[in-house]
Amino acid sequence: MIKIVLGLVASAMSLSAVAEGYQVNTLSARQLGMGHVGTGMHLGAESMFFNPAGLGYLDKKLDLSGSFTGVFPTAKATVNGTTYKTSNDPSTPIMVNAGFSIYDNLKAGVSFYTPYGSGINWTDNWPGAVLSQSVSLKVFTLQPTVSWRITDRLSIGAGLTVNWGSVDLNKGLVDPATSDIMIGALAQSGVLPNPQFYNGVMPASINLSGKSSVSCGFNVGVMFDINEKVTVGASYRSKVKMSVDAGDASISFANAQAQLILNELNVLNATNFAASMPCPYVLSLGVSWKPISGLTLALDGRLSGWKTYKSLDIEFLDPLCAAYNQHIEKNYNNCWAFSVGGEYAITNRFDIRAGLMLDTSPCNEKHYNPETPGMTKIEPSVGFSFKPFNGFAIDFGMMYIAGLGVDNASCSYPDLLAAKLNAQLPAAAQLPVVKTFTADYKVHAFIPSIGLRYSF
Repeated sequence: MIKIVLGLVASAMSLSAVAEGYQVNTLSARQLGMGHVGTGMHLGAESMFFNPAGLGYLDKKLDLSGSFTGVFPTAKATVNGTTYKTSNDPSTPIMVNAGFSIYDNLKAGVSFYTPYGSGINWTDNWPGAVLSQSVSLKVFTLQPTVSWRITDRLSIGAGLTVNWGSVDLNKGLVDPATSDIMIGALAQSGVLPNPQFYNGVMPASINLSGKSSVSCGFNVGVMFDINEKVTVGASYRSKVKMSVDAGDASISFANAQAQLILNELNVLNATNFAASMPCPYVLSLGVSWKPISGLTLALDGRLSGWKTYKSLDIEFLDPLCAAYNQHIEKNYNNCWAFSVGGEYAITNRFDIRAGLMLDTSPCNEKHYNPETPGMTKIEPSVGFSFKPFNGFAIDFGMMYIAGLGVDNASCSYPDLLAAKLNAQLPAAAQLPVVKTFTADYKVHAFIPSIGLRYSF
């Protein structure tokens, strides 16, 4: 019976990579303090990310900048009255830019940044471990850019984005409660004379890790100075697909008993898998206004095309594992993020900033997975810059992310082990073959960032 029952256990896996919420909007220390606005602002080399057309207004021979950010997130899930908290390592988005003048109206540069990334660790044995234990996703982009200032007031720009990344995720394979029922049945039949029950400990887990192949996209923009005080801009960063062509899978077991009775899961050990997930397009619109000398106010709206994320498909490359391939529905929706911010030059050497971002979630309520709990977030920020000498600036920004919370969020998943056990059980003792995990989620994060700028 063990072989018949366990031969299909792995097909119950919900091998989801990080789902929603892996878009990074915290790349510039300077702009972070203003709510990460910038689509309608003259930012020198940093414009290559926010709006490539802004590079056309560069009035220096060379402009260098770099930012290093720490994201310290915490997620909580309350399940049946008990609250579980993630144990996350900080994420570290970075951006480095170099812009230079070719002619008075023609500028070029290159930017390196991390537009997508996420990390969450729910630990191995929390109640939702069968859906997610931990995830780490990193995407890197190299963007060469050219910007042409057509007139004194109008500029256009375009950049090629070269993207690559990596993913590492862990999740449970077998529901501990169903495993304990099976162990009890095996003990009664004499197959397991000394049974060990798991009582919530995950009997078997899988790790999926791999590096994506290089993919290319583009980032284009236009910017127009209506007058000396008002500037408008628009940019479009294209969708790219990050594909892992030959990732590695490995299985781990809680103890020797699990390795014995779940031995057939070893068919997935050391095999390769292929999977892909989208980095959605981002359409940005922005305006900046200088009402008085030294004060700049800005407003951005960003539409992210998450609707392209229909499903996550994972294919094991070994023909013996083909029965375990996954097609997981996502059906996300497009969503908006809005940012407003202000900057004021107190002196020639010291600027202060403040901002606010409202980030809405694309998550489908029928597929609410704890991989990255999606919810609308309110994100206030502050920052300042100090210029110790001409041409050099030190930037600091701090943002706080406050998720508004989601209650009774649910996600269904199949339990094929239960389906097989039902063949051995009377009608009155039948087990549910589709289970639902329900939790109340809360998320918050602290995001400090420091940057350096130099130009001449």
